[in-house]
Amino acid sequence: MLDYKLLEALGAVVDQAGFERGAQFLGLTQSAVSQRIKLLEARLGQPVLVRTPKIAPTELGRRLLNHVQQVRLLEHDLLDCVPALGEREQRLRIALNADSLATWWPDAVSDFGRQHNVLFDLIIEDQETALNRMRDGEVAACLCATPRSVQGARVHPLGGMRYIPLASPEFVEQYFPEGLDRRAMTEAPALVFGPDDRLQHRYMAQKGVTASFPHHLCPSSEGYVRMAIAGLGYGLIPELQARHAIDSGDLIVLENESSVVVPLYWHYWRQGGQVLEALTHHLAKVSPRWLTPLDTENVAASIAAL
Repeated sequence: MLDYKLLEALGAVVDQAGFERGAQFLGLTQSAVSQRIKLLEARLGQPVLVRTPKIAPTELGRRLLNHVQQVRLLEHDLLDCVPALGEREQRLRIALNADSLATWWPDAVSDFGRQHNVLFDLIIEDQETALNRMRDGEVAACLCATPRSVQGARVHPLGGMRYIPLASPEFVEQYFPEGLDRRAMTEAPALVFGPDDRLQHRYMAQKGVTASFPHHLCPSSEGYVRMAIAGLGYGLIPELQARHAIDSGDLIVLENESSVVVPLYWHYWRQGGQVLEALTHHLAKVSPRWLTPLDTENVAASIAAL
C-alpha cells in the first residue's frame, strides 16, 4: 500500500519547486521532507525525483503525482459523510493561458467558485504547452489548443479566442504607412508573449515572412497591450481584450480580413471527482458568452495555414 504522507511530500516538493519551500508548505523541516522522499524511493526501489539541474519528477514520479491529484479530488466528495477527512474548501490546480485569465476566465468561474467553495490554484502556461502540466501530474485540468487528451483524461472543446493584428496609430505611421508588406514586417518590431509562444511567428509565416524578425518578449497579457498602445511593437491581441483600445483609437486594426482563432480545449481527469465534473459542465454552459464557436473545418484550415 502507498503511504500518502510520503506522496504528500513528493507533491509538495514538485508543486513548490524545491525541498525548502515544500517543507514550508507542509509545516515540516527540510530534513523531514527529504527523509520522506528517500523512504518513498527506497520502498519503490526507484527514484521519483530528478534533483539536478532542477527538481523534476521521474516517469514514476509523474504517475504517482497523477494518482495523488485524483485521490485528493475524490476525497473531497466524501466530506459530507466524513468531515474529518479535511477542509471544506476544494483546491483545484489548473493550467491556463494568460490571455484567458486576462479576459473571460474570471467572469466565467466567479459564480461557480462561490457556490462550490472552490479555491483556484492557477498556473500560467501557453495554450500550446499547458497539456504538459497534466502529463506531468501537476494539475487537475488545463486549457490548451490541443484536442488530443492524455491517458486517463477527458477533453471538451470550449470555443476559440479571436486574435487580431493591432498597433498604435504612431507605430502604423512609422512602419506601415502603406499597409502590411513583407519588407515592413521584417523591420517592424513585433510583440511576442514568450519563448513558447509561436502565434506571431505563424502569423508572419502566413504572410510569407519566414526570416527572423525583431521582437520584444513580454510575458504579460496586460503588459503586451500596454506595449502596443505605447508604440513599442505590433502583434496579435485577443479581440476580447482590445475592444476598448480599438474604440478609443489607441490601437488600429492592421487588416480586417485576417483574424486568427485559437481553439481552446478543456482537459480534465476522468477520476477527478464531482467538483471537477461540475466545473466542466459549468464551463461548457457559459463559455459561449465569450468564446467563438469552433467551426471544425475553419479552425483546422486556420491552424494548417499558420
